[in-house]
Amino acid sequence: MLDSRPTHGLTPRPLSLTTGVGELVLTRGTTVGCHPAEVAAAGSVAEQLGGVLAWLQQALRPATGLPLRESDQATITLGLDGELGPEAYRLTVTAGRAVIDGGSAAGVFYGCQALLQLLPAAVHRRSPVAGQRWAIPAVEIFDEPRFAWRGAMLDVARHFMPKHDVLRFIDLMALHKLNTLHWHLTDDQGWRLEITRYPLLTEVGAWRRESQVGATRDAPGDGRPHGGFYTQDDVREIVAYAAQRFVTIVPEIESPGHVQAALAAYPQLGVTGQPLDVDTRWGINRNVLNAEESTVTFFRNVLDEVLGLFPSRWIGVGGDECPRDQWRDDPRTRERMIELGLTDEDEIQAWFIRRLDDHLTAAGRRLFGWDEILEGDLAPGTTIASWRGMTGAIAAARRGYDVVACPDDQVYLDYRQSESPDEPIPVSIPLTVADVYAFDPVPAGLTAEEARHVLGGQANIWTEHADSPRTVDYLAFPRLCAVAEALWSPAGGDYEEFSRRLGHHLTRLDALGVEYRRAGGPLPWQRRPGVPGRPDTRQQRAAHIARLVENIAHQGVS
Repeated sequence: MLDSRPTHGLTPRPLSLTTGVGELVLTRGTTVGCHPAEVAAAGSVAEQLGGVLAWLQQALRPATGLPLRESDQATITLGLDGELGPEAYRLTVTAGRAVIDGGSAAGVFYGCQALLQLLPAAVHRRSPVAGQRWAIPAVEIFDEPRFAWRGAMLDVARHFMPKHDVLRFIDLMALHKLNTLHWHLTDDQGWRLEITRYPLLTEVGAWRRESQVGATRDAPGDGRPHGGFYTQDDVREIVAYAAQRFVTIVPEIESPGHVQAALAAYPQLGVTGQPLDVDTRWGINRNVLNAEESTVTFFRNVLDEVLGLFPSRWIGVGGDECPRDQWRDDPRTRERMIELGLTDEDEIQAWFIRRLDDHLTAAGRRLFGWDEILEGDLAPGTTIASWRGMTGAIAAARRGYDVVACPDDQVYLDYRQSESPDEPIPVSIPLTVADVYAFDPVPAGLTAEEARHVLGGQANIWTEHADSPRTVDYLAFPRLCAVAEALWSPAGGDYEEFSRRLGHHLTRLDALGVEYRRAGGPLPWQRRPGVPGRPDTRQQRAAHIARLVENIAHQGVS
């Protein structure tokens, strides 16, 4: 437990923190290094921790202006301790030195993040800070995460985010000890990943002629073309950059719905085969993939290139919000159902997802999909993203599937943040920092065995109404800080205590240039006056979600 003395604004909250006497002051003579005598099965500590050590030097040097040379008798020493959990760390600071031990390089990295948080917030600035005394209070911290999957979903399909802003977002995730970026790369409104076998996916599918402004059905378009995509070299760079910060990127390629950008590039993939534009409107789109074997082959070929770019164990295939009406009304699809032995349109989606599932399983990967895919038969290794409340999490865990909890009514960070009319394009229900802090990925009612299927959770950041990284900042922070603590720290945290620490943590975000939402509401330039939203009450939203999950609500119940 934490002692009663100050916790130095550490976020997430550590398991154990004991303050000592004195402080370690960083000077031009301060050195860094790894335990020289330790050798682990995977090689020397220096070999395993060299990347973390280089990262720490790069993190400390700009603001402090200190050389921080390497030494065998270092002031700040990194090491491995096989008795610690893989992501656990122990940080000990005295007046003479700081020692960071971890169960793996990831644990040491998180210990380094804690060390940075013990320094003045100005350490996060990118040029020398004059007159600052760089003192670290004497302290001993032990910490490890509650969940292995601590994530954020970033939608770059609705509004493209340039590479340097994606890298910045990864840094902000790492600051908060989040370790999984679910990267939503394709949708009706844009295809953002270069696929060399199918170049039209980005030549055509990455660009739309305009974007809807507002959340109502009659909202106007802005008349401004929008687009962008990541080359495969960009992706390799981003994946490597994230790995250096112990963030795994889980890519998502939507199917069999949310595919109009792909259909604009290759109309033969669709049910009608008719030419289409990349969609300019938000919401659920009726244009879906056909059930031809050639279309399955197309998406398997796409996934093969995805597998070559992303080493993640999990690969996302979407599976959400797929209307059935085109399949129902199409004579060729009805013929195809007879050929496949399918009895209704719902089985088409299950058949398509299972074909991709088999392909990923054969490649040694695991399919990751939204909770709608529970409507069909899935391979044992499938992992479910439960977004329509916690019903999907319960159903999946009871059926023996792993779960990542991301319920919309708790961690959808595109939802409005208050009842204030000043909230920009207010969508759905209000989710305050306090609401998000109360998130627990493990739903009530599961047995201990079922609960073990909950890998963790993530916050989802959809960008229909976030047309710039500045707006993503406003939507994500500080609510993502609360999510990070809910996923790292033990259940049952004290929000008032968190709020006090958050006040200090926000000075770090200030130094980093994060344009977070202030407690008093949006700043003038963060508002969108005159642009209509689509607010719901909690009762309206709960009733809507209950209707959506009726067909999976009783799965796994004996």
